[in-house]
Amino acid sequence: MDEHILSEAVGLLKQLIIIPSVSREEEAVADALQNFIEGVGILTYRSGNNVWCLSPGFDPKRPTLLLNSHIDTVKPVAGWKHHPHTPVVEEGRIYGLGSNDAGASVVSLLQVFRQLCLRPQTYNIIYLASCEEEVSGKGGIESVLPMLPPITVAIVGEPTEMQPAVAEKGLMVLDVTAYGRAGHAAREEGDNAIYKVLDDIVWFRDYRFEKVSPLLGPVKMSVTQVNAGTQHNVVPDRCSFVVDIRSNELYSNEELFKEITKHIRCEAKARSFRLNSSSIHLDHPLVTRAVEMGLKPFGSPTLSDQALMKFPSLKMGPGKSSRSHTADEYILIDEIEDAIKIYLELLDGAEL
Repeated sequence: MDEHILSEAVGLLKQLIIIPSVSREEEAVADALQNFIEGVGILTYRSGNNVWCLSPGFDPKRPTLLLNSHIDTVKPVAGWKHHPHTPVVEEGRIYGLGSNDAGASVVSLLQVFRQLCLRPQTYNIIYLASCEEEVSGKGGIESVLPMLPPITVAIVGEPTEMQPAVAEKGLMVLDVTAYGRAGHAAREEGDNAIYKVLDDIVWFRDYRFEKVSPLLGPVKMSVTQVNAGTQHNVVPDRCSFVVDIRSNELYSNEELFKEITKHIRCEAKARSFRLNSSSIHLDHPLVTRAVEMGLKPFGSPTLSDQALMKFPSLKMGPGKSSRSHTADEYILIDEIEDAIKIYLELLDGAEL
């Protein structure tokens, strides 16, 4: 690989790290990325803080590949020894907020887009750097997809050590509430709402859905928050709790909600049904080609913008998921170089 391709990717990543880009505050980093892309002679499109470009000679009759990653980050956690927005290179590592999740994918996929466009392909390519991924915001990729030409398949850049995630768990959050009647705790008064949630909390802990995915395992339900009471001597008339549900590809969130409400007594409301589990067939040409390259398909427990895609997609990018959202987040320069090489080997001349 031409050393200029790597050095340019590393230089752009450093530039992006310098600019704070917490979810819903990505305007400056979107400006910087758009200016870079236009500076190398590529026409860009933009909606909000989402930036994209199309391969030359785009033909609607051909299949279309989407190369996507996100430009937003979480807020820096406590414990950073390096400054989150000062890109420092030490022993081949680039430290900085968003370096691993998912700046390395953003810059690697851009270089791959540029290289693929230099050679004839049997498919169109769209490069999309989207926003609001970390909060699953509606101003992110969900708002852009209706503006794009129909997409055949996507590569979603997230830190997977360049192994292809062929399935990903979805997310549904439930707010569950029980109602009672207030009274004085010293007397036999009231109807304690806390007691009304106990059986349902135990049910969420113990229930197992029948369908278990060979890639993603079982549906996982976790009670993560409980709230009740105003003071020690008042019987609470309301108790609520939150359930985090990670779905596999064998159930839609609506199906899970319908089954849950058959079993619990409390009132349950889903915050959203939109973040479903996603998967791609193991016999898809890109998956087959990845396996032939020695890559190992797996199921990912973490959520990404794949959840909002209604077409087949692979999650695959440089870095390790365990580094994401941590103090002193970093990416190896070698990981960026390997990513560009692997992406090109997978996609150059591929059939979709």
